[in-house]
Amino acid sequence: MRIVIVGGVAGGMSCAARARRLDESAEIVVLERGAHVSFANCGLPYFVGGEITEERSLLVQTPQSLRAALALDVRTGSEVTAVDISAKTVSVRTEDGTYELSYDALVLSPGASALRPPLPGLDSPRVRTLRTVEDAVALRDEVLAGARRAVVLGAGFIGIEAAEALARQGLEVSVVELAPHPLPPLETELAWLITQELGELGVEVRTGIAAASVEHGDDADVVVLADGARLAADIIVLSVGVRPDTAPIEAAGITCERGAIVVDAHGRTSAPGVWAAGDATVAVDAVTGIRRPVALAGPANRAGRLIADDILRPDDARALPHPVGTAIVRVGSLTAALTGANRAALDAAGVEYRTLHLHPNQHAGYFPGAAQVHLVVHIRTADGALLGAQAVGTEGVDKRIDVLATAIRAGLRVDDLIDLDLAYSPPYGQAKDPVNLAGMVGENVLTGTLRLWYPEDLDEARENALILDVRTPAEYATGFVPSSVNVPHTELRDRLDEVRAAAAGRAVRVMCQSGVRSAIAHRVLVQAGFDSASLSGGMLTLRAWLGARQNEVLERPGVLADA
Repeated sequence: MRIVIVGGVAGGMSCAARARRLDESAEIVVLERGAHVSFANCGLPYFVGGEITEERSLLVQTPQSLRAALALDVRTGSEVTAVDISAKTVSVRTEDGTYELSYDALVLSPGASALRPPLPGLDSPRVRTLRTVEDAVALRDEVLAGARRAVVLGAGFIGIEAAEALARQGLEVSVVELAPHPLPPLETELAWLITQELGELGVEVRTGIAAASVEHGDDADVVVLADGARLAADIIVLSVGVRPDTAPIEAAGITCERGAIVVDAHGRTSAPGVWAAGDATVAVDAVTGIRRPVALAGPANRAGRLIADDILRPDDARALPHPVGTAIVRVGSLTAALTGANRAALDAAGVEYRTLHLHPNQHAGYFPGAAQVHLVVHIRTADGALLGAQAVGTEGVDKRIDVLATAIRAGLRVDDLIDLDLAYSPPYGQAKDPVNLAGMVGENVLTGTLRLWYPEDLDEARENALILDVRTPAEYATGFVPSSVNVPHTELRDRLDEVRAAAAGRAVRVMCQSGVRSAIAHRVLVQAGFDSASLSGGMLTLRAWLGARQNEVLERPGVLADA
């Protein structure tokens, strides 16, 4: 049996390795058009930034090592230009010419290529992408040759990693992003933390704006933005997205959706004997059911392995899981991670949900080094099913998001999180882990014990309700919502008449620093007969939601908010 695999790296090589372990007699041919068939593409920015010092460290396997260990026939520099599904052959172009190769089973893992918008001047040799080892080496060489200024077009995960890497090398870096904030999948209130951290790294962030053109120069190029701003650049990193690399596959008549290969539950395409995996395939979102490619290494690796099972052990092969889109990125001293659906995806899918904001410490507060994990969790309104989670912090973010990703995969409800038996010791966590706390808050919301209001409700609350700030006077003085009333939560029971007079029959919307004390105050108010709700995440979330506008909205004693 001959298994031909088009494309190496994540999906293709995982399939090849698993196929060999299942069948020692199969002939397994891997066709890779690039120079490297198995490399650490997720490590490329860290090579540019100098943290990975040797190019060879990026090479996970070579054709030679794969032949020796797994008896794989790996052919680099071999581009598949056509697929004949009737004849069961592929056309392969090499520097020595073109040949036909027959297959019994064909696995397509062509990946995706960098999106290149029709931008005047984008053909400049100073414009680089960061998708291959060669890309990373070229960028690193330009840095070492004395490049001083870089412009990164696109503030997605790769764009942010590239910006951080170049800033670490001492370059002046500007990031340009059409979306309202960097890392567009992040919720607004978490993305503001990333914007601030990029500023600490010396990275200039320009959001809500597009590049209009690139002007070529002898000594440097100039990126011209839509608002007329001009950014000089020795290096321009293009990272505005990717598209499935499937032209010859579509031409063969294999069913695709917006350029991505349509596959069934086992990775089979519309063509008999042809499977597909990785960035170039359509995946069904596990939470929303939305169909889209998911350009992540983890799902591609797992899909490749399961496809090998379906080829060689179809009776026992498990179905490909729907991805929940778990991802993580380092930005300076911060880590940002997410899993499941965000607000935009839930809104697009018409799912009714509630959002929980928490700011617990990553480990016991009395142990040195305690720092907050800023956590956002979305739950389905009807039953509390976990829909998505995001977090930003200096430590402990990966642990919490991985637990929540597991919970989403397992179909848990938010109140199930209360019962998770998670590891605890003061240097590592709390007796009530942030994940447990999310469960407790979520249960309170589901049962009606806690009613929440949100930063986006601020204008309505100011217009129609009394905003009651239950922080201490010292905290209140650092910034408060205009016309709010300050009554510390420890004094509330004795000052209910004062609150009742100030409310004058209106609803009361309570807030504190992180949402803990306002939840306590809410219970006092509800049981005293008030129409009350607690601000989710408190002032920490409100400030992050407002972002650069917070000085316009909030006041300090003797200092009015900007007009």
